[in-house]
Amino acid sequence: MVYLDHAATTPMLPEAIEALTSALAVVGNPASIHSAGQQAKRLLEESREQIAATLGADGIEIVFTGNGTEAVNLAIKGLWWQRRTDSVTGAARPRILVPAGEHHATIDAVEWLAVHEGAEIVELPIDEVGRLRLDVLADELARDAASVALVTMLWANNEVGTIQPVEEVARLTARAGVPLHIDAIAAYGQVPIAFHAVRRATDAPRGAGLVALSVSAHKIGGPAGIGALVLDRTAAVEPLIHGGGQQRKVRSGTQDVAAAASFAAAARVAASRLGDDTARMSALRDRLVAGVAAAVPAARLSGDVGPGASVRLPGNAHFSFPGCEGDSLLFLLDAAGVAVSTGSACQAGVPEPSHVLIAMGRSEADARGALRITIGHTSTDADVDAFLAALPAAHAQAARAGLAARATSFDR
Repeated sequence: MVYLDHAATTPMLPEAIEALTSALAVVGNPASIHSAGQQAKRLLEESREQIAATLGADGIEIVFTGNGTEAVNLAIKGLWWQRRTDSVTGAARPRILVPAGEHHATIDAVEWLAVHEGAEIVELPIDEVGRLRLDVLADELARDAASVALVTMLWANNEVGTIQPVEEVARLTARAGVPLHIDAIAAYGQVPIAFHAVRRATDAPRGAGLVALSVSAHKIGGPAGIGALVLDRTAAVEPLIHGGGQQRKVRSGTQDVAAAASFAAAARVAASRLGDDTARMSALRDRLVAGVAAAVPAARLSGDVGPGASVRLPGNAHFSFPGCEGDSLLFLLDAAGVAVSTGSACQAGVPEPSHVLIAMGRSEADARGALRITIGHTSTDADVDAFLAALPAAHAQAARAGLAARATSFDR
């Protein structure tokens, strides 16, 4: 199988597997005060520090979670609950500012708050490449920042790969005195992330600007089932999970030492290879994009196609194939031994148009014919060649199926 769905999950690194299997033999609850417990705690805290170093943060600011989705929910719901009422004036702060086209971890979390808790969601428009319109965000903050509980957004879009203007958004929220949460799950391991540097560059006051950032281990070659929320030491959130208060009273529960050690091993490797991997993946991605253009001239590349490494994730290639259903292409390519996706794995199997492309102003036909190909640390030239060899036949068959389906609908 040729695997080109690294944005969904990437194979575990050998170093992460070794760290996991070794740490599984460590006995002791890290909350226990006896020597076995303290041995486990030492490994846990060393792992926390190592992960923090790759994110430009301090170890105390790393809150381990069960996955990236939990980290996103903890940030969004925790910040909203903490800030929904001004503690001094008693004034309501119900609004959450969120760009269109976000991951469903964010969309579903804010919609839940709206339905069950009375939050007011302000959806900010994105442009034709999927990038947040800064002028609209600035206007919303200028209009009534006092009513805004938080701003939440992706570092880079998980479907089309467009990188967002994180520092500019952090600066706007810092000036407005509003906290910002960044979902960096898709970006981690592909672009440099420096949590403290962003705060310093934006002169963020206490509890405002970039205060929370979500990541997940399985996107960088670590194990599934562990993520992390980087939570600035000046930030306060209400917990989702109550109990022993093991992590700053923000998240309770016995921590998974082995998973943390494996996460740390993957983070160290990803950080050490970041520059080389970015260049290698970008070269493979560009060759794949050129090959698709030659094989299927009607295919349309989505997201930012401008020059430079700061506009798009290096491993991402996202296309719309007119006249085709993305699901049909996916299944036909899978039958040919090539694994790709139609978008977020969290939405896989749901036959609906890409909400990201719709938010970018694309037609429903474009949004239904989407295919995401993502390159990772195991990808090779041979993988790209195999995909390009399988694509023409798969596209031709999917196009025939699409035309037949439209003819049937017209007959009705």
